[in-house]
Amino acid sequence: MKIVLASSNEHKVQEINEIAADYGIDVKFILPPNNFNPIENGKTFQENSYIKAREAWKLAKSWILADDSGLCIDALNGAPGIYSARYADTPELRIKRVLNELNGTADRKAYFACAMTLINPQGKVEYSFEGRCEGTIIREPRGKNGFGYDPIFLPRNYTKTIAELSEDEKNQISHRSVALRQILNYIKTNLLITEIH
Repeated sequence: MKIVLASSNEHKVQEINEIAADYGIDVKFILPPNNFNPIENGKTFQENSYIKAREAWKLAKSWILADDSGLCIDALNGAPGIYSARYADTPELRIKRVLNELNGTADRKAYFACAMTLINPQGKVEYSFEGRCEGTIIREPRGKNGFGYDPIFLPRNYTKTIAELSEDEKNQISHRSVALRQILNYIKTNLLITEIH
């Protein structure tokens, strides 16, 4: 089964395919056509996920999976939230901005959220789910793996940041893997494989 992943991020496709490969069902995620360019003007991760899914469906008219994710920090009233990827011009500057805004703040609780929407070839929402990874924001970046805010995010009950974990370790706990496993469970349990090829 092939599912178009409503993203232009090849790293994300690779990460999701790695998680799916361990799952015991034959699912391959692929990039959408080149002119995929959604306008993410939703007010929640779920809304943006749906916007991306619908835009990809208009181009591919097939099974579509879209996700929208970001970092939500309690002391910043949920920021950067849906603006996580646009909080500054580069990943380094985004991290710097978050750390500056948290300077002197004792409450550093945060979570990564990932909303996923699965749309069927008829263009209807088949299933949606939001996964979370709870943790805290540390004061200095650590680690070279991962991307985005991973170097400053310490998952709950861990002593390593996301950026210090191996890909396998990250894929056990990340917000994206939590959401994806729910989606894969849905596919495995509720959809006949013969009908979705």
